[in-house]
Amino acid sequence: MTPFRHRADIRFITGPSGLGMVLVALGPEGLVGIMLDTDERALQRAVMAAFPAARAGGADDAALAQGLAAVTACIETPWAMPDLPLAVQGTPFQLQVWQALRAIPCGQTVTYGELAARIGRPGAVRAVAGACAANRLAVVVPCHRVIRTDGSLSGYRWGVARKQALLARERAWRAGKKG
Repeated sequence: MTPFRHRADIRFITGPSGLGMVLVALGPEGLVGIMLDTDERALQRAVMAAFPAARAGGADDAALAQGLAAVTACIETPWAMPDLPLAVQGTPFQLQVWQALRAIPCGQTVTYGELAARIGRPGAVRAVAGACAANRLAVVVPCHRVIRTDGSLSGYRWGVARKQALLARERAWRAGKKG
């Protein structure tokens, strides 16, 4: 993951996925946003709130079309995650949490407390949850793999139903892989 440096030249594209509409925002260093919703206009408002200078691109923009195809593939088959160029913006703590999230194997989950311990900050459970909530890169920074201590699903920026669907898909793949 590369720290996001430039707010200029952010382009975005939307398209359908197995989790509803997906928006992919691309900057000069890589993907800066992957957002999920059922409403394309809500996604466009969200990207403009996050990146006010962003502009819509289309299928004729090869890099955007390729990014959308890669992200859609990640949504459909998260176990076959390609190495996508990510350009993230966050605090050093958030970057540490997001890197730790990317190390969680597909089909596995951890609790917020376990994730805090993995980054050497066992007392920072709430801060870890806050970093997960601030994640702008749905699926490729898999905050959906973090659950409560009792095993239940907690809030997910893109909706608990999407979190449940992603985890079910990943668990089914993992079970088939072992079988």
